[in-house]
Parts: sequence; structure tokens; C-alpha cells
Amino acid sequence: MIRNKKNILLAALSGLLLTGAFPKFGWDLLAWFALVPLLYAVRNRDARAGFCMGFVTGLVHFTSLLYWLVPVMRTYGYLPLYLSLLILVALAAVLAVFVAVFAAALTVLGSKPARTMTAIPVLWVALEYLRSFIFSGFPWELLGYSQFHRLQLIQISDIFGVYGLSALIAFCNATIFFVLLYLLKNRWQTARISGRLAAGALITVAAALGLTWFYGHQRLITIDRLIADAPKARVSVVQGNVDQSIKWDPAFQMDTVARYNRLSLATMEKMPALIVWPESATPFYLMYDQKPSELVFKGIGRTQTDYLIGSPSFERRGETVQYFNSAYLIRPQEKTIGKYDKTHLVPYGEYVPLRKWLPWLGKIVAQVGDFRPGKKGHTLEWRDGRLGVQICYEIIFPGLSRAMAVNGAALLINITNDAWFGKTSGPYQHFSMTVFRAVENRRALARAANTGISGFVDPAGRVLAASALLQEAVITRSLPLMEKKSLYTRFGDLLARACLAATLMAMVLEIAKFALKLKRGRH
Repeated sequence: MIRNKKNILLAALSGLLLTGAFPKFGWDLLAWFALVPLLYAVRNRDARAGFCMGFVTGLVHFTSLLYWLVPVMRTYGYLPLYLSLLILVALAAVLAVFVAVFAAALTVLGSKPARTMTAIPVLWVALEYLRSFIFSGFPWELLGYSQFHRLQLIQISDIFGVYGLSALIAFCNATIFFVLLYLLKNRWQTARISGRLAAGALITVAAALGLTWFYGHQRLITIDRLIADAPKARVSVVQGNVDQSIKWDPAFQMDTVARYNRLSLATMEKMPALIVWPESATPFYLMYDQKPSELVFKGIGRTQTDYLIGSPSFERRGETVQYFNSAYLIRPQEKTIGKYDKTHLVPYGEYVPLRKWLPWLGKIVAQVGDFRPGKKGHTLEWRDGRLGVQICYEIIFPGLSRAMAVNGAALLINITNDAWFGKTSGPYQHFSMTVFRAVENRRALARAANTGISGFVDPAGRVLAASALLQEAVITRSLPLMEKKSLYTRFGDLLARACLAATLMAMVLEIAKFALKLKRGRH
């Protein structure tokens, strides 16, 4: 009983350490040993106990990481506190299954420490990758994202994506754990940890970190040279700081447009080539609602600059009307020259999955629409190049940015409305993940958020500027327009897919072994 309580506390500690590695805490060094308590808790345990310990870690981690969903549901979904907490715990429980499977699988691998040490990063990455697309996907704050400020380390993302750094961190956790077992003279399952294994693991992880840092250092020199030689475009992002509680009130539409026009006009002394407004900056149907639309185009006419403006849109198709979360690219002389429709919608926020079979389910957030998805990888022609636009949490899906870079996007733009999250960790976590989209594809990234965080990231992953939360802001920077494709852009998540394939193969082999034992037992 005492041992079980101790193991539960160790598993819970891993969950808290994982959360502490991400914003707002941002103690990123915690990530390098956060899994050690969980690994110690599953030492010498069976698969069932491993699953339970992993579930505890995941439940604690995802509940504390995603706590900001509760005020969103209470304030904007009008849900009572008990129901908001219940939904948070239910989501955390679903995500916790991935950590539970990770811990359970380790206990099945047997008593070979070297095999287990190798399996830890492979399993972790395979399950992170699975989390990125199963049930529509929710790859929020994968392990590698914790290092978004470590410039030299994150450069490997242009080969392996964020999963490369997740693998490195998971391997470091494995090394610390097995060295600890060696020093304490403890065993993994029934196997003793040899000094040779501990020394070899330390040498390997030191070499991996050294090579990663060296690669990052050299790539920074190369990318800086490419940035210097690339054509530039001056871009302004406008943060209107419109209160979400009044944003969709028709009485405030004209005031909202006037605010964005005023802030955009303030950029003129810096002569931007493009002004970017956030997601749903126009809380009406641009091009359709005449009076507020005229005010928008009046402001555009005064600046005589190209604009990218977030707005809901709709299309009539026969007797049905389909709604989209969109971004309009507008040139003063031509009104509109392109439109991007959001591809990856938020389940129970922007659409209701399984509505046909579960009609009683509704959207968690009342103010947003029931949208249709756009075309993946669609880019917008702008001047002599193309723009890759991503709306809101689309930016957390590596494949979407990659598809745009493959389709010729020379500049990535993320427009979002993080007003839902207030001053919680949500906006900081969201912004941290944008850094990797820039590094993976070697593209500059501009971000306009209604209440923050707005800013710019260069192709090396440097945050060039970032606004404060809940303030009006206008930021302008000269950004490189780069079209050369990185290895990641060309080949995608090969590492993650290889880890998933290896995991599935290992599962098949374990099932085959188990079936063979059963067969022998009958005879």
C-alpha cells in the first residue's frame, strides 16, 4: 500500500514537472528529467500498473497544462464550474491515455535495460505523432516545444521537425534514469544495470547533445547568410485588443473597424507592404455587410497598402449556405485578390463532430460559428511570391505549415484570436509553438492576435518582436521572403513515422510471442 502511494506520488510529480517546462512557468530544463519519476514508478511493475502510473502522470500534466480551458468555457460557453471542470478532466483523461500506453509498453519490453533505453524515445515520439492526428489531432505542447528559446537546439527541426527534439529530450530522461539506477544499485525489472551501460548512455547522450548544438551553431550562420541575401518585405501586425465579450455585438462593429483603421494608419510612417489584422478582426461578413465593409475599405484607401484581414465568410451552394473562418487578402485597387479558408477546425468550438449520431452535443463556445473546412496547403499569391496563412490553432499542426511551404509560400502568417484565454498560460503556450513552424520550413512568420501575443519570428527561430497581452499594439518588421525548401519541408515527419512503424512492429512481435507461449502451454 505504501509502495503504491509512493509510486502514485512519483507519477504525479512527473506530470507537474512536465507542465513546469512549458509557459507560463517556462522552466524548460525540467523537461530533461521530468519523466524520471514516472520511469522509477514503473520499475519492476507489470503492464497494468505501468498503465495506471502513466495515466496519473498524463492526467496531472494535461489538467495543469490546459487549466485555461475552464475560464473559456465558463465565460464564453456559459457552462457552470462543475461542468467546465468535468470537461477539462475528461479531455485530460483522453490525452493521458497516450502517456499510460507509453508507461505500460515499457514494462512489456522485458528485462533488457539497453533495449528499454532505446525504446523510451522511440515510444514517446511515436505516441506524440499519433496524438497529432488521431481524433482530429491535438499536438499541444509536445515535449520538444519546451525548448523554443534554445536557438542552437531547435535548429535540428529543419530535418526532424519538433519530434527530433522530443526524441533527444526523452533519451536524456532515459539516460538519467538508468544512471540513477546504477548509482543506487537498483534493477530494471530483474536486470542489473552495468557500469558499461551507464557510461555508454552518458557518452551517447553527451555526443547527441554536442552534435545537435554544433549543427545548430553552423545552421544559424548559414541561415543568417540566407536571410541577409533574401528579398525583404515590410509587414505590420495590428493588435486591436477588442474585448471578446463585446466583439460580436453589432452595436460595436463600427467602433471595432474604426479602431483597426486608426491603428493601421499609425503604421504609415514605416511604409509597410502588408498590414495584417487578426482572426475575425471584422466581426461581420466582410464584402457582404455593406456599412461596416465600406468603413474597412475607406481605411484601406487611406493607407493604400495591401491588407490581410480575418473575417467569417459564407458561400451559397444550391439551397444550403456554408460558412468559413477566413482571411481575405486585399489590394486597395482591386478590393480582394485572394481568400484562405481555415482547414483544421476546432472540434466543439467551430464544428460539432458526430452531430448526425449525437444530436444532443453542441459547441462548447457559443459565439463562434459552425464552419466548413477549406483546402489544405492553399496559398495566396502576393506580389512576386505567395503567402501561407494559418488561422488560430492551425499553427500547432506541423503538416499544415509544411504543405504551404511545399506549395511555394515564402512567408508564413498566423492570425488568431486568443482573447478567450485572458492572461492565462494559453496565449504563451500557443505562441511558443509558432517558433518551430518558422525553423522547420526556414520561413519568417508574422503573427497578429486580437489581444496578443502578436509578433514576428525569423527563419532561425528568433522572436524578433512580441506584444504584451491585452493592449493595443502595432508592430512592424522587415521580413525575408525565402523559398528554398528545408529537408523537413521536402520529406516531412520521417523520424516520427519511423518511430511509429518501429512501435507497431514491436507490438506485433510481442503479440506473436504471447500467442506462441499460449500455444506451447496448451501442448
